[in-house]
Amino acid sequence: MYTQKSERCVFLEKEYKQKWGKAPDNRYAVYLQEAALNKYAGLPKWEKIARASYEAMVRQEIFIEPYDRIIGRVFWCSSIQAKQTDPDLDFMEKPARQVESEIPYYDEMWQNQFFSRYAARGHITWRWDWILKYGVLGLKEKYTKLLENPKDEQAREFYQGVLILLDSITDWNRKHIEKLKEMNMPEMAALCERVPEYPARTFHEAVQAFYMQYLAVMSENPYGGNGPGRLDYFLWPYLKADLENGTCTLQEARELVDELFLRFDESVHIHDGWGTTVSVGGTGADGKSSVTPLTYIMTESFMDLNVTHPYFYLRVPKDAEPEYLQLCAYYLKKGHNRAQILNDEAIMKAMINSGVSAEDAIDYCCGGCMEISPHGRNCDYLYQGWHNIPKFVELAITGGKCLITGKKLHSTRFKGLTAHTDFETFYQEVTAEIARFIGIFFHVQDIFSKEAAVSRPAYLISSMIEDCAKNGRNMHDGGARYHYYATSPLAMANAADALFAVKKAVFEDKICTAEELIQALELNFEGKEALRLRLFHIPKYGQQNPEADAFAARFMHSVCDAYENIEVRFGGKAMPMILNFVFGPIAAELLGATADGNHAKKLVAHGVTPQSAAMTEGITAAIGSSLQMPWERFWGGATTMWDFDPKWASEEVIGAVLNTFLKGGGQIFQGNTTEVEELMEAQKHPEDYGHLIVRVGGFSARFTQLDPALQTDIITRYRHAG
Repeated sequence: MYTQKSERCVFLEKEYKQKWGKAPDNRYAVYLQEAALNKYAGLPKWEKIARASYEAMVRQEIFIEPYDRIIGRVFWCSSIQAKQTDPDLDFMEKPARQVESEIPYYDEMWQNQFFSRYAARGHITWRWDWILKYGVLGLKEKYTKLLENPKDEQAREFYQGVLILLDSITDWNRKHIEKLKEMNMPEMAALCERVPEYPARTFHEAVQAFYMQYLAVMSENPYGGNGPGRLDYFLWPYLKADLENGTCTLQEARELVDELFLRFDESVHIHDGWGTTVSVGGTGADGKSSVTPLTYIMTESFMDLNVTHPYFYLRVPKDAEPEYLQLCAYYLKKGHNRAQILNDEAIMKAMINSGVSAEDAIDYCCGGCMEISPHGRNCDYLYQGWHNIPKFVELAITGGKCLITGKKLHSTRFKGLTAHTDFETFYQEVTAEIARFIGIFFHVQDIFSKEAAVSRPAYLISSMIEDCAKNGRNMHDGGARYHYYATSPLAMANAADALFAVKKAVFEDKICTAEELIQALELNFEGKEALRLRLFHIPKYGQQNPEADAFAARFMHSVCDAYENIEVRFGGKAMPMILNFVFGPIAAELLGATADGNHAKKLVAHGVTPQSAAMTEGITAAIGSSLQMPWERFWGGATTMWDFDPKWASEEVIGAVLNTFLKGGGQIFQGNTTEVEELMEAQKHPEDYGHLIVRVGGFSARFTQLDPALQTDIITRYRHAG
């Protein structure tokens, strides 16, 4: 242990708990609308948005407690649903109308869970370290110089918008300084007079500079998933210098980290799915481990706090020390189901395959649940939604008939299994239609991206995205170095198992005919139990059956091919980003009986993890199968979910399993270590289990606040016990 939980932290926890759930209204969205509709109504659109955003920022209320050592508070979630009335600020309605008029049967597609409906936002990190290095004045100087000779009028408008929003940081900060002086807090006033306006010199100044700009950027872009990224990496040089000159101790640094993490949680306490994501450890610019004492301090701090924010993940460099690997195992075992472990070597390899430079790939982090992106180099249309892959297999078998509703769907081109005399032609039809629907969805994202470029220019965050300054464009308009989008192909394991069952049962082993299979699926196997059991016992991905695993790998390659063949705006890439978040139960709800012997609405597998029904040979076999998958093609990142029986899974056991996974080339490892019996009791008596946190699927949440379907999903997952 580097540090211990301090008395100050205990005091802060007590103070914050009295406020949790009682956050004051955030009126940013109200101020934004008022300014746009009234004060700036006659201005050109770009300037209206910039000046209204400035107005909304500086009008935000000032909240300071006399015990604060980090200044600034914004309570995010109360304003997110504020109704927008100025059409210049609405970046959803116009593209939504275009999509629904341009794409036949679009409503049918999303209503039947082919994919999520529209674009997402957020899931991004930005180069906030520039504020530490240059101060707001340094960035203003840079953009003022660029404004002297812009390449075109669009660039001129962008630079002017940036300068207006940079002023919002310093002007809002000055209101805090005035309040601090009124409260007779001269030391904190002096701190805020220094940063973020000027470059940080100490660890305390760096933390304060980070947090004030973070509040400003998140006010401009209030979408869950934006995050600090490599917090320890960029703050460590300041702490290191303080330690060397004797102006700060590790324990004093720990107290600041405690307060920072509590402040993150305070701002969104009742919204577990709101991702403020920190990625610590990992690889440095020199290609070597960047794990530092601050990495350990932050991990110790987070483990000692019973909070769900920030999302806190450990990156594992190729040359990780045994002590650090032990910390990862300890976090998985004792971290209250909040751990997510990231394998640098595997993730960076996949990123480089997608066209990200090796230098930029080193700087990757999670912008939200696990949305992999190079720190401060991508637009925030990174994660866009999901696709229900096993649903496509169902419709391919039935010829477009939904097994849940019984309706023939007009948006598909599936001929049906009975139209095929060999498996290969059937497989090609399945994968071609999957590719077509993925292509449709990315076309939709381009439509939304074009509107965001003019209606959501995001001047402040764009000022801290690589290449926006050079290109003279905001991050949605081709300014960012990478214009990559990603979506999640859900439950590929389930789809692969169903297709493999069709291959074996209908075309090779002649267990049943196509007609007999379809009839059994339509009946949800009622009266067809003998056939269901034969289908169920066909080998599955996850049992280390070479043929089943090879087929699953082939299918995942095919899905990745669909993404690779798509180019989005500005030459960007479409990426598979493989996680479930809360979408697994949604996808399962409209999923009929499957060819591998599952009844309708069976909950689906997480990420690249085999489905529960397939993990019959133990965790060694399940992980062995998963490591045969094409991880190098999962460019946007890919998660696995390994839940353990805590009676069996000691820290040593988890460490050995994790080491196997990392050495084998898996990307992201997560799971739960809570007993099923405790979860079931929490369902019955939620009032007694408010403390219980579980790993959902890319994020952790208080179990009792989850939707019942998600609770059931977590309870029924396979628990490895040997």
